Amino acid sequence: MSITTIVLIVLVATVLWLILTFNRFVALRNRAKEAWSDIDVQLKRRYDLIPNLVETVKGYASHERELLEKVTRARTAAMGAQTVAEHAQAENMLSATLKSLFAVSENYPDLKASVNFLELQRELRDTEDKIQAARRFYNMNVRDLNIKTESFPDSFIAKSFGFKPMEFFGADSDAREPVAVKF
Repeated sequence: MSITTIVLIVLVATVLWLILTFNRFVALRNRAKEAWSDIDVQLKRRYDLIPNLVETVKGYASHERELLEKVTRARTAAMGAQTVAEHAQAENMLSATLKSLFAVSENYPDLKASVNFLELQRELRDTEDKIQAARRFYNMNVRDLNIKTESFPDSFIAKSFGFKPMEFFGADSDAREPVAVKF
């Protein structure tokens, strides 16, 4: 083999490696975006359930106005969040206010027996489970992208083409527990 052939083989191998690495970054980034979209769908479902829950509670516990307003404000803040960190903080606040709402509902036996309230609780519990699963899926994809972005020699390709690590969707210590839904 001549030097020209060896150089050509090395050059072709390097170009193939660059193409494969770039395509892997694109796939990882798109998987993370898809996973975020799954979280977004579940959060939207949760946001849609909350007004119905508030209205149901309002009918039985009208003097709990301050708590109902806190739930509404937390929902509005969560819907307006832009970054992953803002979403995580707003969702943690919303979870805390929902926990308070369910705790207050314990004081109203008629409310606890209401078919609408029970159905909303069931739907909210199901949604919370789906949010938790979507969050794990998102964080798994972000982890894979971040490992690839920060690993040698792939980090050079990542920097060259503008691939950056993404933020995890974390829960603070108060929100690590699911929303308590009691029947």
